[in-house]
Amino acid sequence: MRHILWVILRFVLLAFFLLLAVLPLYWIIITSLKGNKDIYTYPLLYFPRHPTFKSYEALFSFAKFGLYFRNSIVLSLVSSAVAVLISLFSGFGLSRLRKRNARNRVLLSLYFTQMVPGFVLMIPLFTMLTYIRLTDNLVTLAVVYVSMMLAFSTIMAKSFFDRVPVSLEEAAVIDGCSLPQALFRVVFPVTLPGIAAIFSFCFVNIWNELFIAVMLISTNGKMTVPVALNSFISKAGISWDTLSAGIVVALLPTMIIFGIGQRYIVAGLTEGSVKG
Repeated sequence: MRHILWVILRFVLLAFFLLLAVLPLYWIIITSLKGNKDIYTYPLLYFPRHPTFKSYEALFSFAKFGLYFRNSIVLSLVSSAVAVLISLFSGFGLSRLRKRNARNRVLLSLYFTQMVPGFVLMIPLFTMLTYIRLTDNLVTLAVVYVSMMLAFSTIMAKSFFDRVPVSLEEAAVIDGCSLPQALFRVVFPVTLPGIAAIFSFCFVNIWNELFIAVMLISTNGKMTVPVALNSFISKAGISWDTLSAGIVVALLPTMIIFGIGQRYIVAGLTEGSVKG
């Protein structure tokens, strides 16, 4: 009897938390399908009386959201790929570093960088980039994002490589592979779940980043998706239907990333959490 009560209680709690997670997303979706009258109707409509896709049409025709979406996709994919590639080499080198004291010092410095709030770095970063005239540039923004992701990505990569036996790469070298060949043919494929976890971490953080993009980008044609969504909020009011449509579209890439690599991501995060 006690076991049955515990199962029921657990089911109720999980259903409650699922409702809390799904309800905001559901409300955003139905708001994007409502007309202006339905949005401000009282009592609230929990389903639009006349669903319409005019907010999506306005989003891509008048708001040029397709351009911002392309900017974010290219920026996120390129920055994430570069950050993953660099962190794989740095994480491997850190994992195979024989001097324990030196390895611990490097790890401590990487952990320390994660403790510094990003807002502290915004003013000196903006001042430096303005002085060398590199603001309002997507390449500069990509370099900043890569540098932001490297510390934690290196820590994650190091934890994955710690689980790979050194004898594996030594055997590959004995069989005639150079060290780079051993890495790309043997070690990296073994850590594929870890690579997927690092890539997803980088992609989601870069895709959702707002403050640095607002600070560095001023040209309308170079905006990213978060900056474009933020521009829908003004002193004149908030375009709720267009904003909701933009949020729904902005959710798609992260959902696709997690949908495709879910199995690898879960395995990678599990591996990295066992041994640091």
